[in-house]
Amino acid sequence: MNGIDVDVLQLVTFVVILLIVAAWYLSYAAARLDRLHAKVEGAMSALDAQLVRRAEATLELANSGALDPATALLLADAATESVERTTEHPLAEDLLDGQHFGGREEVETALSEVLAVTLTDDVVAGLRAGGDELVAESLDRIGSSSLRVRMARRFHNDAVREVRRVRRKPVVRVFRLAGHAALPERVEFDDEVPAALAR
Repeated sequence: MNGIDVDVLQLVTFVVILLIVAAWYLSYAAARLDRLHAKVEGAMSALDAQLVRRAEATLELANSGALDPATALLLADAATESVERTTEHPLAEDLLDGQHFGGREEVETALSEVLAVTLTDDVVAGLRAGGDELVAESLDRIGSSSLRVRMARRFHNDAVREVRRVRRKPVVRVFRLAGHAALPERVEFDDEVPAALAR
């Protein structure tokens, strides 16, 4: 073999190695992005589950008979609205489209505000002093699920931020590694835990 053949062989070998490394990197980046999207989906499902638990516990308290009728009606209305508004899941044939919060922000904010206004320190102390175990359990469930709602929303938003950061990378945009997956959105609503139940 002469010097030209060796140079061509080295160049071809270098190009092949470069293509293999590039293919591996693109495959790795696509798999990572897919895992991040799955993390967002899981976080949305967890948030949805905690919101349902909070609303159900609120309905139990509202229907317990331990509250005055006006307070019970306020809690029941807000909790019922929350239960009826669920996260929108994609059609079975279009799983890449992702879940959507479905405009629930106002409904969940309203429930948080009603809980804060109605479950004051005095009201909660009076309910606990009544000695009804089911009422005390409902209060505990509202407090714990409200805290979990807050944590689940933050976890979801952190996952969304990470997906958006990765999707801004030039290599992801140029090679369309995200495919047709929708860009996930942050979820923002008042998730304040009622002060009387936060202790």
